[in-house]
Amino acid sequence: MFDLPLVVERGAGPLRDQLVRQLRAAMRDGRLAAGERLPSGRALAASLGVSRTVVTEAYEQLYAEGWIEGRHGSGTYVTDIVSEAHRPRAAAPEAPRVEREPAAAGTIDLRPGTAFTGSLDTPAWRRAWRLAASAPLDERTDPRGQAGLRAELAEYLRRSRGVVCPPDRIVVTRGATSGLALTAAAVLRPGLRVGVEEPGFGKARAVLAARGLEVVPCRVDGHGLVVADLPDDLALVYTTPSHQYPLGGVLPVPRRQALVAWARRTGALVAEDDYDGEFRFDVAPLPALHGLDPDVVVYLGTTAKILTSRIGVGWLAARPDLAAAVARYRESVNDRAPDLAQEALRVLLARGDLDRHVRRMRGEYARRRAVATDALAGLDLRGDTAGLHLVVALPAGAAERVRREAAERGVLVDALGRYQTTEPELSGLVIGYGAAPDADALRTGCSLVRELAAAARDRDPRAGAARAAAARAPRAAAAGRPADSPRPASPAR
Repeated sequence: MFDLPLVVERGAGPLRDQLVRQLRAAMRDGRLAAGERLPSGRALAASLGVSRTVVTEAYEQLYAEGWIEGRHGSGTYVTDIVSEAHRPRAAAPEAPRVEREPAAAGTIDLRPGTAFTGSLDTPAWRRAWRLAASAPLDERTDPRGQAGLRAELAEYLRRSRGVVCPPDRIVVTRGATSGLALTAAAVLRPGLRVGVEEPGFGKARAVLAARGLEVVPCRVDGHGLVVADLPDDLALVYTTPSHQYPLGGVLPVPRRQALVAWARRTGALVAEDDYDGEFRFDVAPLPALHGLDPDVVVYLGTTAKILTSRIGVGWLAARPDLAAAVARYRESVNDRAPDLAQEALRVLLARGDLDRHVRRMRGEYARRRAVATDALAGLDLRGDTAGLHLVVALPAGAAERVRREAAERGVLVDALGRYQTTEPELSGLVIGYGAAPDADALRTGCSLVRELAAAARDRDPRAGAARAAAARAPRAAAAGRPADSPRPASPAR
């Protein structure tokens, strides 16, 4: 029975934010228990004397953070994702790896990891590089990076990602992967065990293994990293909480809290790769994990997705001793980000041009996402609420066949197996919508993938059984029988 007192006051800040804070606090301290049903949007709006939109937006934010879930035909409930059962897994043989082919002329490249650069040639972009080229050179470089850029980055990260970190705790790197490699080299000794999400970012595994560290695959699900499965002997775990790479899950707040608590208890570090955290299409971008505990989280960012990977500039935010250790190591090996690129980025930040560019690109990627999801309609899509890519789930064995057939017809996509080193729990394709030159090319490529994937799905007898079960579900519900596998609904609107 929902009888929690809630009060929203006009003039005390956005009504939606007031409601989100109160509901979040009630779920955190147990006044709203796991499994408890929330009122409908209409009922709660009437009791609070606010518009239904206020409640709908509040529910959507809590849904995105993982506090609540929709149940088909039943309503909206408090989740219980923190107390998930630990599920040990037996060791599995390494899955076959697929090498990435270079894109040839005339092909449509739908592989993930590439930003759209067609909108970069603007007066602001040209001005930034012109001013950077005319800036005086200073041979006495700071191993942490240019002071002016670090000051601008500190302000940008505070307002855009909720990362509160003074400039002296920021180190300018050559990208997020560079920041991970520097952290490993500066503070971890060879032989230590480190965790990387599975499936996950292959380059993260590579740079950690190159430092002589033992890389341990860490299971993820539709929400992201499964914190309950983390072993206690890891020195570091690498994670992508804002948009799990490549499955696309957003790590819910309770799991974020559990991850930070695990790191405090075990003494491990959490390397947070926020590679495309600015781009979310259902609600406002979630704050970075770093804000929960800057002492255990090393925040890694990059210009690769918000601008282009060719700039070669990223950043690392960490507690003072870690930032100092990274800076000392950089100085010892003479590692530095390009000075010209650092100054150009500083100009873009100082003039507000980067913020305006990110807002434009958020709209551009939202339109591209809409084109891709429309062209792929009818397939099982995952992780399409944020970032620059999505996953098409396919029957085991079909993904690699579809990838090859698409490549033969001029469309390049990735198979999910490319991101895994253990026996995969999910098979499918990873499709990016950043590299396509325009919407027409994106639509053409995705339509071909849909055609090939549908044919592969239809050839799989298990897929036919699943569709038959889905078709029986509405009839079973109408007859008062439980459906075989109900699909979670959206939160109440």
